[in-house]
Amino acid sequence: MMRNRSAVVIVEGGSKVALIKRIRDGSVYYVFPGGGIEGGETPEEAARREAFEELGLKVKVGECIAEVDFDGTHYFFLAKTISGTFGSGQGEEYIDSERDRGKYIPMWVDMDRLSSIDVRPKAVAVKVQDLFSQDMQF
Repeated sequence: MMRNRSAVVIVEGGSKVALIKRIRDGSVYYVFPGGGIEGGETPEEAARREAFEELGLKVKVGECIAEVDFDGTHYFFLAKTISGTFGSGQGEEYIDSERDRGKYIPMWVDMDRLSSIDVRPKAVAVKVQDLFSQDMQF
């Protein structure tokens, strides 16, 4: 089923980015926090909601830095933390043990490690590195 998705790119101090470490079926990879856009939601609203569900953070959503087509359109938004405690997300990924979709571990990853770990989608990780290596401040 095609489903549009939104994700947030939260960069702290220009040097660390918030990712979800996924451990599933014996593989380890990283994704930007996000999820499906629900009926009646804008991509920005979905990004805001997902940041809260997956990370426990209230964020201000900024510009869309990437749109990737893969089983629907995935939107990636720069976002800035307003409040909340990182890692306190209560989304179904954490509380529903029946889902059997592997582990979700929210973590801060050093920007310079992005190219050496399996971040999906890779193109977005590369773009984030490029943006922030030019000292772009959001």
